[in-house]
Amino acid sequence: MTTTPPPTSAAAPARVLPVLVIAQFAGTSLWFAVNAVMPDLQRAFGWPATAVGTLTSTLQTGFIAGTLFFALLAIADRFPARAVFLVCTLAGAACTVGAWATISHYGALLAWRFASGFFLAGIYPVGMKIASQWFPRGLGPALGMLIGALILGSASAHALRAIGGDTLPWQSIMIGVAVLVAAGGILLYAA
Repeated sequence: MTTTPPPTSAAAPARVLPVLVIAQFAGTSLWFAVNAVMPDLQRAFGWPATAVGTLTSTLQTGFIAGTLFFALLAIADRFPARAVFLVCTLAGAACTVGAWATISHYGALLAWRFASGFFLAGIYPVGMKIASQWFPRGLGPALGMLIGALILGSASAHALRAIGGDTLPWQSIMIGVAVLVAAGGILLYAA
């Protein structure tokens, strides 16, 4: 893929949509990464049941702040959208590793989740922008696939938890999510 949009009459190469969908799935997997391991964290650190709500709200607040930041500064218009997507997936992966490394410090975890939400603003909406560049015709089905990837991606940490059951430690789930997020950004950038 090139960083400039194709001519409106040109058809997108066949690989564009599958790569974009896979990258969006992978990138949005960090959305509920901590939620998937929250029961383990509550047992390990004695956190109250309300911790999951607070952490989820913190991530959503970061997403709102990031969306405003990216929109007001027109980040995806001023820089190549694929590069923005890559930087944000790598930063989101780093935030997940940071959360993993400092997980016993609830305040640090809140900060990491806010930052994760902030960088999600360079993944989900920027993926939509990339789709709109490549699919001026047929954008509806492309966006439908990306929304599906978002939903499935945001549930992927829970899927890892379900597949691994009680034998998969929470640390492995968080690192697995970080690797998946980074791989999605690299895949899209390299395509």
